Amino acid sequence: MKLDDFCITSGKGFKLAAFDPESKPFSLGEKDADVAHVADLSARLDAEQDIFYAEHRRKLLFILQGMDTSGKDGTVRSVFRNFDPLGVRVASFKAPTAEELARDYLWRVHLQVPRQGEIAIFNRSHYEDVLITRVHGWIDDEECERRFRQIRAFEEMLTETGTTIIKCFLHISKAEQKRRLEDRIADPQKHWKFDMQDLAERKYWKEYQQSYEAAIAATATPACPWYIVPADSKSHRNLMVAEILADVFHKLKPSYPPPKPELAKVAVE
Repeated sequence: MKLDDFCITSGKGFKLAAFDPESKPFSLGEKDADVAHVADLSARLDAEQDIFYAEHRRKLLFILQGMDTSGKDGTVRSVFRNFDPLGVRVASFKAPTAEELARDYLWRVHLQVPRQGEIAIFNRSHYEDVLITRVHGWIDDEECERRFRQIRAFEEMLTETGTTIIKCFLHISKAEQKRRLEDRIADPQKHWKFDMQDLAERKYWKEYQQSYEAAIAATATPACPWYIVPADSKSHRNLMVAEILADVFHKLKPSYPPPKPELAKVAVE
């Protein structure tokens, strides 16, 4: 299989159910081999990121969305572990504060978009404003469609001003989420990860799947594609995201700034 098979550039005919969260299309066959390959890719990506930062011309926004326990934090730790913190920043979007609620819903998001030469990773994003809000009926269908239009315009503006946007949906099954939640409950050292609200939201599994499908279909474009990442396997999830990022750098072809001939005459005393 190719990455293009999981890249959604148009909502026409898109069905989330067509993608199996248990599949491992990019696996090398063994978990240890996948983990080792992610480590190798991460080291190579670090070199690309160094050039991207030095180039200081373009921007990269990497969006991670998914159900609770889908592995957004784990993906960041694994794939981006070798990157220089100087050029990488993670923004995590929780429930909006009173200050944020007093403004439009994209205000807090725009504050976190990447600068020139920077990679910004969104752990959740502006898509929460068409997911949880829709599932719980805080916005109606008309408002949701309006926000889809606004999000498309927002992302189009970012791409037209030099930002490459990659959106990954970490696709896990309901059964796998159950296993991960039970694992957190059973292990005292993982209790800090557990939130009773996760159980409350799990009751809306079907509604969330429908809302994700609608959001992906409404906002997938050639310039701002979505990738459906089968994520029941953590090692495969990390491997596929690393492969996506490697493909992005391959297409961007970052290069160091041209040398400065005048420096040949500079002497350091």
